[in-house]
Amino acid sequence: MKKLFKEFKDFINRGNALALAIGVIIGSAFSSVVGAINSKIISPLIGLLIGDADLSNSLITVLKTDAEGNVTNAIYWGAFLQAVIDFILIALILFIISKIVLTVVAKAKEVVDKGHDEEVVVASEPEPEPVKPATEVLLEEIRDLLKEEKNAK
Repeated sequence: MKKLFKEFKDFINRGNALALAIGVIIGSAFSSVVGAINSKIISPLIGLLIGDADLSNSLITVLKTDAEGNVTNAIYWGAFLQAVIDFILIALILFIISKIVLTVVAKAKEVVDKGHDEEVVVASEPEPEPVKPATEVLLEEIRDLLKEEKNAK
């Protein structure tokens, strides 16, 4: 049981589950906003064009009625059209949002990669030669002076 709890905790802490939960909640709210825009703004405008105020209850094909003339079976083309418009609006807006997010992520990755490239350039510069001890430097100078004296003779 502890292992299961630990795996669940790791799964939650990864961020994917939290992002998914947030996405579902925002998607639900977003869907209701788009539905309201469609039913309260777009559908009435389409209804004006076809001559009916309520698109979801217009464009009905009656398939069957009872003896009193009440509709018992019908196809509601207006409601279907309204659902299609909802879908198209949601798909279009999600496409635009995903394009924006992917562009931002690509630019951020480009900046990060550029920063890593600069670090590699800095790391690939040759290292300075180590400083020689003072006694070694003095001995080299004495050697050079002795060579000069020998060549001068």
